[in-house]
Amino acid sequence: MKRSIRTCVVTLGLAGSAMLMVGLEAAAGSSGESKADRPPRKVVVATVVLSRHGAYPGLDARLKALGGVIDDMARQASEKHPGRGLDLAILPETIVTSPHGSAAERAIPLDGPVRETFSTLARKHATYIVAPMDLSESGPKGTIYSNAAVLFDRRGEVAGIYRKVRPVAVLGTDALEAGVTPGKTYPVFDCDFGKLGIQICWDVQFEDGWAALAEKGAEIVAWPTASPSTAQPASRAARHRYFVVSSTPREDATVFEPTGLVAAQVEKRDAILIHQLDLSYAVLGWSEPLENGKALTDKFGARAGGHYEPREDLGMFWSNDPKTTIGEMIRSLGLEELDAQVRRNRRLQDAARGESAR
Repeated sequence: MKRSIRTCVVTLGLAGSAMLMVGLEAAAGSSGESKADRPPRKVVVATVVLSRHGAYPGLDARLKALGGVIDDMARQASEKHPGRGLDLAILPETIVTSPHGSAAERAIPLDGPVRETFSTLARKHATYIVAPMDLSESGPKGTIYSNAAVLFDRRGEVAGIYRKVRPVAVLGTDALEAGVTPGKTYPVFDCDFGKLGIQICWDVQFEDGWAALAEKGAEIVAWPTASPSTAQPASRAARHRYFVVSSTPREDATVFEPTGLVAAQVEKRDAILIHQLDLSYAVLGWSEPLENGKALTDKFGARAGGHYEPREDLGMFWSNDPKTTIGEMIRSLGLEELDAQVRRNRRLQDAARGESAR
């Protein structure tokens, strides 16, 4: 089920709200070009709460089950958004491979059944797929095992691989996920809908990867994870002004907006979440002329989309009109994006203290 923005603010709690506000100022301090002046860029994403029922059934059975999940995602996307279909499907952390044993026992090569299965699914549904697995690869000093997420493009080609940079050593051991080698880089993948970054589970405890993705222009960050955390990914989304989409084995799968608020969420085991987002958006804080978002709908009707959360004095808006950007709409009402407002106020505050502008 899809939850409303109003309902989901409660999920963040006080800690989440505090991190959200820190993130807003950090994002506002950046000098990135506004996305509000680009034409609408709708993206249909799918994620899932997918538990591992019982013992690992073997690779062939697991791939068959995952194929069924992707088929269901594509079907639901077509039903919910006729004529559009699915753009991006995200599965949970290491869902392809067994969770038991050492990294050497769990990991498998990409070539073979895994590549064949997801290549076929990506072509069949003309969608990108994020397929997480324990990956076995040949290195200069022998075999390397990675906690990885493989990105397949719409043609079924491997668009890239992210290898988890921050695998965890649990209490009682110094081994990183029983033999996983940490990745070294934070790639951003150029997809036909926009720029995609990937982080995996415990990466959320470290800021460097999320910041690197923002610096490289990521607009959506896929977050396959074993943890259904909400406060931390919400703070990353708000700080860096990108969407974060979690895919988990329990509790919830969630789409976090660049405000840090929850756009959509499912909380039932094996539930699929389909959500259409727009990568060309404006974040607006409170102002009297905005009228909590009513000013945009009064003037533009269904041509303007969005929502406003009074308990946060914060809203996100987008255009449904290919001929008019949301930036043009908000300027026609004399409104100002929140990040620009923060930068302008910082300059005024610095000048009032006799300091040079930052």
